[in-house]
Amino acid sequence: MKRLLLFTFIALTGAQLPAQVASLKYGDFDHWLSREVKESAILGGATKTLYEVTNATTWKQNKPYVNQGGSPWATSNVLAKVVGIVKTNTSVYPEKRGNGYCAKLYSHVEGVKVMGMVNIHVLAAGSLFLGEMREPITSSSNPQAKMSYGVPFKKKPKAVQFDYKVQLSDKPNRVRQNGFSKVRTVNGKDMPDVYLLLQKRWEDEDGNIYAKRIATMSHRFNHNTDWVNGAKFQLMYGDITSNPGYDAKVMALFTKESEAVKYAYNSKGKLMPIIEVEWGSADDEPTHMILAFNSSFGGAYVGSEGTTLWVDNVKLVY
Repeated sequence: MKRLLLFTFIALTGAQLPAQVASLKYGDFDHWLSREVKESAILGGATKTLYEVTNATTWKQNKPYVNQGGSPWATSNVLAKVVGIVKTNTSVYPEKRGNGYCAKLYSHVEGVKVMGMVNIHVLAAGSLFLGEMREPITSSSNPQAKMSYGVPFKKKPKAVQFDYKVQLSDKPNRVRQNGFSKVRTVNGKDMPDVYLLLQKRWEDEDGNIYAKRIATMSHRFNHNTDWVNGAKFQLMYGDITSNPGYDAKVMALFTKESEAVKYAYNSKGKLMPIIEVEWGSADDEPTHMILAFNSSFGGAYVGSEGTTLWVDNVKLVY
């Protein structure tokens, strides 16, 4: 009877029901696994700590990590093995916040130098995303092809909500530094970013992955902030190319030629590019959600050392 009266009141007055908010698993970032990885003796043999978002425990294994405890989150913290040398990179950290923790994503230059063998320094951004990272990393080529983006998902949220804090680098321009070619200046100040995509995916008989883009959200953080709590970022459904908020540089469909194309495991266990063939509609049912936070925008090895994004309490709003 109370429910009937409530809906009658809504119908007569035009009032709206309060938004429903759902937390993502481990999206409070209060639980972290610590990986203790011993680097090669030729690098000093130090034990380094890498962090993963899942049940709090310590993992003492020099082997590729796969998601634990049902966690949907992966990070850019990786174990690399190049010409037989074991090296690590950590650019996502847990940081104390109130009675719990948040995620800190940090852009920095990571290097490995062994006289007569290898001398590599790369710009490593902090990335936190729904999906999986494929380890070990054996080269700096095509880093997107080492990540499986997205998780199965069939709902249609209106927005994504989270707490965040931003610290930009004081450098006027970015650099592209991949460890092999000459360090190159990239015009424009570095900024962290976040994007959420809903896709309807399918696979052909050869294992190629295709998708319709059903919903899009992309945002860059262009100024320093203290903690902003409960910030909401709206999703745009369907073909958004005529929407005033559409930015083709960051929101366009992923094609075979796109540098920003994402990869995912197909049914054969092989990482394949996700080719978006068309815009879906608001009536389409998604099969997957991609959600990623990055301390630097602009693609692999591009950014400015010191750019930092803190994230906490990730939720979906319905």
